[in-house]
Amino acid sequence: MAGENLKNSVNGTKNNASNKSNMIRSALFSLILICLMAMLIVNWTSKGPVKVEVPISEVITRANDPNGDISKITVTGDTLDVTLKGKDQPTETSRKDGSGTLYDQGLINHCEKLEGDELKKCNETYPTIEYKEDINTWGIVLDVGLTVLPIIAIVIFFSWMMKQATAANSQSLSFGKSRAKVYGPDKKKVTFKDVAGNESAKQDLTEIVDFLKNPKKYEKLGAKIPRGVLLAGDPGTGKTLMARAVAGEADVPFFSISGSEFAEMFVGVGASRVRDLFSKAKKNAPSIICIDEIDAVAHKRDARGGAGREDEQTLNQILVEMDGFDNDSGVIVMAATNRVDMLDKALLRPGRFDRHVNVTLPERKDRLEILKVHFKGKPVEANVDLEALAKKTAGSSGADLANIANEAAITAAREGHKAIANADVVEAFERVAIGPERKSKVMNEKERKITAYHEAGHAIVGHVLPDSDPVHKVTIIPRGQTGGVTWFLPPEDRSYKSIYELKDILARAMGGRIAEKLIFGTDAVTTGASSDLKNVAELAKSMIVEEGMGSSTRNLVFPGEDAGYYTITAGKPYSEKTAELIDAEIKKLSDEAAMRAEAVLKLNKKVLDNLAAELLKHETLEEAELEPILKDAKMPTAAKLYK
Repeated sequence: MAGENLKNSVNGTKNNASNKSNMIRSALFSLILICLMAMLIVNWTSKGPVKVEVPISEVITRANDPNGDISKITVTGDTLDVTLKGKDQPTETSRKDGSGTLYDQGLINHCEKLEGDELKKCNETYPTIEYKEDINTWGIVLDVGLTVLPIIAIVIFFSWMMKQATAANSQSLSFGKSRAKVYGPDKKKVTFKDVAGNESAKQDLTEIVDFLKNPKKYEKLGAKIPRGVLLAGDPGTGKTLMARAVAGEADVPFFSISGSEFAEMFVGVGASRVRDLFSKAKKNAPSIICIDEIDAVAHKRDARGGAGREDEQTLNQILVEMDGFDNDSGVIVMAATNRVDMLDKALLRPGRFDRHVNVTLPERKDRLEILKVHFKGKPVEANVDLEALAKKTAGSSGADLANIANEAAITAAREGHKAIANADVVEAFERVAIGPERKSKVMNEKERKITAYHEAGHAIVGHVLPDSDPVHKVTIIPRGQTGGVTWFLPPEDRSYKSIYELKDILARAMGGRIAEKLIFGTDAVTTGASSDLKNVAELAKSMIVEEGMGSSTRNLVFPGEDAGYYTITAGKPYSEKTAELIDAEIKKLSDEAAMRAEAVLKLNKKVLDNLAAELLKHETLEEAELEPILKDAKMPTAAKLYK
């Protein structure tokens, strides 16, 4: 029943029929024009060669002369076509002068009553006279065509104009119609089997599927079907895919639309489209409405708003439609966003979005499953280690992993490989994570030496400090916007980071700048550490302002103006004195990180030189190659690390 209603609600068939009718009309009009041109051409060509007009008296004299040059005269009405001896076609023409019949005018058919040899001899002496009825078929057709065809053309033109006017009127009337894409039973289904990872989210959504399949089971116990499900998570985690999987599992129509598609420059259009969308969904119940990026039309209302604002009218209509469902309507609204903090609280209350499902970034085992899905169907060599790739890609979304798989296939094709090799996968990961190798970037020996010591400084500080992640790879080959890269990979996924881990991250980020200072002098530091210093400043500010990790501001957080707690008119959420205190705490963390990095590198100067030399020689060192170089590195005493 839902499938039949869905087909009735879709206007695609009508549009196809209209397009087909327009094509037939255009083809008919073109055919008529072609026929008209053909008749003109035929009428022009059927006239034969150009004929010389001669007086009727001359024709009569020559016809009655036994030695004349005329072999045949064809009489059609008042026209005479004269064929000369030795010719196949008439070359002369003449007309009666109006004084009577040709007989009266002296043109006599000498051979009319003769037979046999006499007729033959007479025909050789005098011209044959042949009479035809005066009927010009092509002329009649041409006259009729020239009279009727313009009328037909005018009728077709005005019909086309009326059709265009009707279409324009129809388009204006459909301006407030919903633009949602419909995925019905005839579309390819997406089920939970097609969604790798996020088992907790799938478990929450399994109940929604059961609600749609067996609503009576819950109604018997007095339970109400949830009216809305909000999918929240980082971009690329598969929120929309989850919603489609719910529709596929429940085998119900699925209406998909983006929040921005409700918005228009004309007031009231968004609300009209909301009404139309929910009306279609109710007609096709049980069904699912999925609004992607709902924050585009459902952000918080404040004093700046007004009754005439288009976005607020759209939001109000969504609130009314969601709260106005009948309990047995069988329509569930699913919305996806990565900014829950921006949504209006009226939308989040029970009775509208009853369920909040967090679609989180995949863990290592989930990343492995996602990678298997995206590499499925691609030719892959046996030595490709997807588990190692899953380990490297901590913090990556499903979309990021799909991009890595696609880049690996592109790299393999570019290199001329018949199957994706492990080197292709590694190159794809590094290309997505940092950027492509800048092979055209040629550094001189001085720049290479500075880069080698810079990256070696990162690696040694990160290796020595106890709460830092292990060093995975170091390279001085330029990639993206960087002159070199040092990778640190966590041994396992972690949900939280301690203050010790964050301080070690700050220290190893400062390792590059400190290494340059120790080797080339305080005044010889370069711009190569600009991105490191920016990351240190951002992380230190986050630790103080958002995490409450300052020494004198412990357990205090200072939300920014865009955090949603304050309006723009309220100004900063803290005083100028507090801002100075925050700046002082950020500087304290940065100075401490530089001091700790310097203590490590001074103690391990020899290791720093050895690692830089190996980088200059090989340019890239993997984890196994780094281990024998870094094994002699020592950690300074606590007194030197924490002054």
